[in-house]
Amino acid sequence: MGSKNIYIFTSIAVLIGFMLAIQFSTTKEPFVRDTRDAWELREAIKKELEVQTELIKEIRKYEQALTKYESERQQSKELALKETLQELKEEAGLTDVSGEGIIITIKDIFEEPMLGQVSPTVSAELLRRLINELNINGADEISIHGQRITNTTPIREVNRFTTVNNVRLPSVPIEVRVISKNAEKLYNRMIVSESIEFEFELERLKLDISAPTSQVTIPAYDETIRIKFMEPVKSEKGGS
Repeated sequence: MGSKNIYIFTSIAVLIGFMLAIQFSTTKEPFVRDTRDAWELREAIKKELEVQTELIKEIRKYEQALTKYESERQQSKELALKETLQELKEEAGLTDVSGEGIIITIKDIFEEPMLGQVSPTVSAELLRRLINELNINGADEISIHGQRITNTTPIREVNRFTTVNNVRLPSVPIEVRVISKNAEKLYNRMIVSESIEFEFELERLKLDISAPTSQVTIPAYDETIRIKFMEPVKSEKGGS
C-alpha cells in the first residue's frame, strides 16, 4: 500500500473516530453538579422534614377520625339496642306509664249498704268484660287496683275471691285506671255503654267514670314474665 493510500485511510479513520466521539458526547446525559453550599442543603433538609411532619400529622388526624367514627358507630349500635329494649319493656308493660286518660271507680250500687250486708266483690268474668269494653273503645293501658293489665295477666277466681296477677282484690270500691290516645272519645263511649252498665247492676255494682284528665299514671307490671313455647335459636355452622 502506497503512502498516499495510508494517508487517506488514516484521515478517514480519524474522521470516523471524531464523528463517533461527537455522537457519544451528544447522547450522554450531562452531569449536573450540586453547587449548593452547606446552608442551602440544611434548608432543603429542613423543608423536607417539615413536609414529612405535616404528612404524619395528616395521617394521625385521619386515624383519629376513623377511630372516632368506629366508636360513634359502636355507640350508635348500643344506643339503638337500648332504645329497642326500652320500647319492648314499654310494650310488655314493664315500665310506669303516664298520659291522658280516665279513672273508673267500681262501687256498691247502694250508697249506704243495708244493715248486715257486706260490700259486694267484682267477679273475674265481669272484670274481663270491662277490660274488653275498654279495649274496644280505645284503651291503651289499664290497671286494676294497682295491678298492670298485660297480655298475659291472669284474672281468675280462687276460693271465691277474684285475683288479678295472682293478687286478691278487696271488696269495692276498686279503682280502674285507663290511658288512651283519645281519652275524650273513650269517656263518651263508656258513659253510654248500657250493656256493661247493666251487667254491673246485676251484681249490685255501678261504674263511676271520671272526666278525662291529662295525667293518669299506671304502674309497671312487677311480676316475672314467664315465656312458654320459646327457646333460643341455635346458630348454624359458619355463624349464620
